[in-house]
Amino acid sequence: MTNPTNAAPPPSAPEPRVNDPARRVVLGLQHSIAMFGATVLVPILVGLSPSVALFGAGLATLLFHLLTGGRVPIFLGSSFAFIAPTALVVKEMGPAAAGGGLIAAGAMYLLFSGLVKVFGTDRLLRVFPPVVTGPVIIVIGLGLSSVAVNQAKTNWWLALATLAAAVIASLYGRGLFRMIPILIGVVTGYLVSLLTGQIDAKALADVAAAPLLGLPDFHAPALDWRAVAVIAPVAVVTFIEHVGDVIVNGRVVGQNFLQKPGLSRTLFADGVANMSSAVLGGPAATTYAENTGVLALTRVYDPRVLQIGAVFAMAFGCSPKLAALLRSLPQGVLGGVSILLFGMIASVGIRTLAEARIDFAHSRNLIIVSLILVLGLGGAAFPIQLAGTSLELHGMALAALVGILANLILPAQHQEIQGLSEGEDVPA
Repeated sequence: MTNPTNAAPPPSAPEPRVNDPARRVVLGLQHSIAMFGATVLVPILVGLSPSVALFGAGLATLLFHLLTGGRVPIFLGSSFAFIAPTALVVKEMGPAAAGGGLIAAGAMYLLFSGLVKVFGTDRLLRVFPPVVTGPVIIVIGLGLSSVAVNQAKTNWWLALATLAAAVIASLYGRGLFRMIPILIGVVTGYLVSLLTGQIDAKALADVAAAPLLGLPDFHAPALDWRAVAVIAPVAVVTFIEHVGDVIVNGRVVGQNFLQKPGLSRTLFADGVANMSSAVLGGPAATTYAENTGVLALTRVYDPRVLQIGAVFAMAFGCSPKLAALLRSLPQGVLGGVSILLFGMIASVGIRTLAEARIDFAHSRNLIIVSLILVLGLGGAAFPIQLAGTSLELHGMALAALVGILANLILPAQHQEIQGLSEGEDVPA
């Protein structure tokens, strides 16, 4: 069976290390902008502090890089998977109890890390061949497409101007400008917004009134076993998401991160990072598809760039003025760059299927891919009852689980036309 992460590097040589410090700073700022919208949205939805979420995301990312030896160019931001249980706990038991539940969820990652260490990653890889990972990656990208479209349709002209600037910079820019298309798109969109009066006057007033420096509203967690029972089991779902995100990141970079630094190590790092955010009073942290999209677009994979982005995130958390400036970005601008980022992720999934030479003349492959795409993108949801709370397995997690089960249950590929080898064309 083909190893899903033994991917060939991209066709033209990427820039693995960025030696110019000024260039790294600009590229890092681009990553912090890419993660900003989703990272602040989650705490707003669940009733936690956006400033704490930004600071916690930066800290979580730095810890992840420290614990994985600085090999994996991943950014961690607020997790959407924990929105429902966290919102319930915050409402019924308070933010401190939610923090305790999220710390317990991080501890679940440490348990998963130990199990992978004992039983080995190879057993996991057997259930994640390219015919599963490829369409799951497509689901990750296209599953976010509605978010991009909903942002863009608030002002399509603004979104298209932002998108056009990013595309032109990526295709025709030289040197640094070709490496920061997302940042160029955002700056262009913001300037267009200012010139056309698209930015809300109150948002501009908030930017002017916000102090330059100020500590986030940190608060300590509290242990409440009811909160633990509601929040911690969600880690079973996010474990699948973690594996998928690490595979996607490896596919983009052209390395096998499940082997080096190893899945047990990335799980351990993710668990510690998640707990660090929760200790401060922030939401759960998770690996971010937005930043993987930036990697795919810029083809700059230097982990130090992500680390600088993490420092910017912490600075945003400690600077109400900077956070207010980013909050003033119109939805159309965010939609324009998101269309490109999420589409790039889906394209990586298509490339995974193409490079693995998946033979779609075989019904088994067609069935597995069909199930993953339809259930992952069609809005299917599998209800789960935990401690009296209704949760749902949906999206990428549901697609990955269905793909794994289908790959294990369906019989191995066989010749469907007698006398032809696998993949051989039918004679005319």
